[in-house]
Amino acid sequence: MALAEKGNMVTINFTGTLEDGTVFDSTLEGFGCDDEDCCEDGCEDGECDDGGCGCGGHESGPMTFVLGEEILFPQIDAAIVGMAPGEKKTVKIAAADAFGEYDKDKVFTVPRSDLPEDLIPEVGDELSLSNEDDEELEVVVLEVKDDQVTFDANHPLAGENVSFDIELVSIQ
Repeated sequence: MALAEKGNMVTINFTGTLEDGTVFDSTLEGFGCDDEDCCEDGCEDGECDDGGCGCGGHESGPMTFVLGEEILFPQIDAAIVGMAPGEKKTVKIAAADAFGEYDKDKVFTVPRSDLPEDLIPEVGDELSLSNEDDEELEVVVLEVKDDQVTFDANHPLAGENVSFDIELVSIQ
């Protein structure tokens, strides 16, 4: 039986969970955006912007990639090397090596007068802000006041230790 090696095209199923058991991503059926009712406004042509539906922003189904290109995390690639089709493993990744530690310096407040007039932010909104150089920054609205808005530019999973249950489906 062939074992996975770097450079092989592999197909895997995975489920990513937080320490409390919350599933944040999965290739398994029922998690992705392949259901017509998944996102009322977020899914078009099989793509999803996760318009609040929790569908993870992708269709469910096994993921195929070249092993060694670190499409997910290097720890996952390393775990798959030497696996046989049908084999399963769990990989635990510390926050610093996953989505990074939570950085309080990435939380900032902007005067409302500096924001576009047509922007009506609400707590929890995920926005893309741009500066004078047209550099984009993905943020979440933390607080809205009459004269200012507080944003968080940390990855939504920053500070979280994560686990991935992986199954090697096939080696092409």
